[in-house]
Amino acid sequence: MILLLVVLTILVSCNAVEYKPIWKSLDSRPLPSWYDESKVGIFIHWGVFSVPSFRSEWFWADWKRKDDDVVEYMKKNYAPNWNYQNFAKDFTAEFYNPDEWAEIFANSGAKYVVLTSKHHEGYTLWPSKYSFSWNAKDVGPGRDVLGELATAVRNKNLKFGVYHSYYEWFNELYLADKATNYTQTDFVDKKVNPELIELVNAYNPSLVWSDGDWEAPDTYWKSKEFLAWLYNESPVKDEVVVNDRWGTDIPCNHGGFFSCQDRYNPGTLQQHKWENAMTLDKTSWGFRRNAKLDDYMTTLELLTQLTSTVSCGGNILINIGPTKDGIIAPIFQQRLRDLGTWLSINGEAIYSTKPWTTQNDTLNANVWYTSKGSAVYAISLGWPEHNILNLGAAIGIFKDPATSVYLLGNGNEALKWTLNNDSVNINFPDKSTVKSEWAYVLKIIPSSKVNFI
Repeated sequence: MILLLVVLTILVSCNAVEYKPIWKSLDSRPLPSWYDESKVGIFIHWGVFSVPSFRSEWFWADWKRKDDDVVEYMKKNYAPNWNYQNFAKDFTAEFYNPDEWAEIFANSGAKYVVLTSKHHEGYTLWPSKYSFSWNAKDVGPGRDVLGELATAVRNKNLKFGVYHSYYEWFNELYLADKATNYTQTDFVDKKVNPELIELVNAYNPSLVWSDGDWEAPDTYWKSKEFLAWLYNESPVKDEVVVNDRWGTDIPCNHGGFFSCQDRYNPGTLQQHKWENAMTLDKTSWGFRRNAKLDDYMTTLELLTQLTSTVSCGGNILINIGPTKDGIIAPIFQQRLRDLGTWLSINGEAIYSTKPWTTQNDTLNANVWYTSKGSAVYAISLGWPEHNILNLGAAIGIFKDPATSVYLLGNGNEALKWTLNNDSVNINFPDKSTVKSEWAYVLKIIPSSKVNFI
């Protein structure tokens, strides 16, 4: 019996994949299934930049680079000797309640949450020993705000992930390496990679969202070595998901899912799993006190991003920026609540779906398709004129009269439809009887005789 166990252990060990620190090997790792099934995530940009909450999360860099608006703002509101580090004491988070945040995120229908553990300013939201006196425990809230949120999010059965910026605008170690054209790697060896490993070991994130990579090659960041450790040895090696921002020319070419560029939404089917990281505030990732209502996406604009993204095989990561005191502004809460209401009715057309043979309808640009098993979902971004929706791409499914179609949120009564030469016309019910708002989902169930996928 003991000999049998030894043999089985050897066989398992021999069959285990060891990923090498080269892209061909790292790219061969299958993406953990939870990520594609989830479809919807929440992004949170929070840090010292939330204190001035003016212009964007790039406030410090814009100030140093003499941006006119930022320089004028500082001149009017702060003493001449004020420096950016002075803002940290006002990053108070006195109203921060991670359980309330997690409740908002869970009710939005999101399945994972990604927090900026460290942005380009270098300030960490956990008590990192590699960021002494420039972290949320030592200055500001006096709390491990990252750890608290990780616990609260997981208590809601959501996955927790971390955003981490490689470079730091004004870190002297980084600037010294940069001055050598990145032939010196002190910043990576003494700060970045130890910090990343500490972050993963301490909080076991299901997702590591890398950024701040674009000034230097992956060989400088030693990102391949980090990913090999992450996939082979880390405590999250079996479930962790990563993006593609690991060095110059790496985005959209290597890594886990492709995030390519901010607000990436190609509008066409992609062969590699991808993510649309976008913002509810159209111009900033961090909170802005002077934002106007028109600067925020409407609920319909958000649902348009969601449906077009998922239809084309992507996930959507919806960004909000909390205030310095730890409040998620009501405008963000309202949009997320609307999203959750819509997904509570129409979520089966989003979660765990696959792209269909067509993404955007050939006759109706307001209709996007997804599929699950034998069902096809047609998502209409608006109520059809005269209560009749005309579809072109789905005409083949309806050539068999046994095909049935239902409107989600309208009970189990099949809708009537008629077939023409170039379209199928589907009769919608009285709008006052329909639960859904903003966008409307048809579930099309074809005859078993029709092979449409």
